[in-house]
Amino acid sequence: MPLTFDDLLTRAGSLSRDGRRAILGIVGSPGAGKTTLAEHLVRELNGAGEPWVAHVPMDGFHLADVVLDRLGRRDRKGAPDTFDAAGYAALLRRLREEDDEVVYAPGFERVLEQPIAGAVPVPPSARLVVTEGNYLLLDTDGWARVRPQLDEVWFCELDERERVRRLVARHEEFGKSHNEAVAWVLGSDQHNAELVAETQDRADLVVPVSALPGVDVGVVGNSGERGRSRA
Repeated sequence: MPLTFDDLLTRAGSLSRDGRRAILGIVGSPGAGKTTLAEHLVRELNGAGEPWVAHVPMDGFHLADVVLDRLGRRDRKGAPDTFDAAGYAALLRRLREEDDEVVYAPGFERVLEQPIAGAVPVPPSARLVVTEGNYLLLDTDGWARVRPQLDEVWFCELDERERVRRLVARHEEFGKSHNEAVAWVLGSDQHNAELVAETQDRADLVVPVSALPGVDVGVVGNSGERGRSRA
C-alpha cells in the first residue's frame, strides 16, 4: 500500500517512548519539501492541546554572510562547509540530554538570509523534536556527528522538475530575478542537491511524493509512489 501522510503521523508520534525525548530528522535536496513536511507534522501532532512536538530547522546554523565573505564562500552559500555542522550536532545532543529546561535554538530569517540566535525555544514539554535540513546524512567533517543524535531520518523524494520549479519560485519570492534564480538553482543549488541525493540510501524511510502534504501528484507525476522503509 502507498505510504500516506497519516502513516507518517503515526510513525512520528510513536518515536517518543516512556516519556523520553526523541528527535526525528527530515532530509532531502533543496526544494524537496522538507520544511513543509516538518511543519505539517508538528501542527497535526500538536493539535489543540499543549504542544509536545517542536520544530528546529538546521538553517539556523548557516554561517553569517560576514563570515562567508571572510572565508571566500559567499558565492556558494548553502554548501556543507557554509554551516556550523559541529554546532548543530552539539545542539541536537543538548536537546536529547537536557530536556528539563527550555533550550533556545537559532532560527533563520529568509528575507535577510541570516541566522538569528535564540529564536526557537524548545520547552521541556516537547517530547518529539522534528529537525530538517539538507545534510543530516552526510558522513564527512562535523556532519558525521549529526546522525547519531537522531532516532530516525526520513528522506523526502520529489520529482526533479517539480523540485527545481519550486526552488526557483522560492528564490524569486525572496528577491532574486527569474534569471538570477534559475542560475543559482542550476549552479550552486544543483551541486548541493546531487550531494544530498547520494545520501538517500542511509535514510530509515524514503517519503514518496504521494505522502508529501501540499503536492499535487497529478502535476509532478508518480515518482516514488511507494514508501521504502529501512527501519
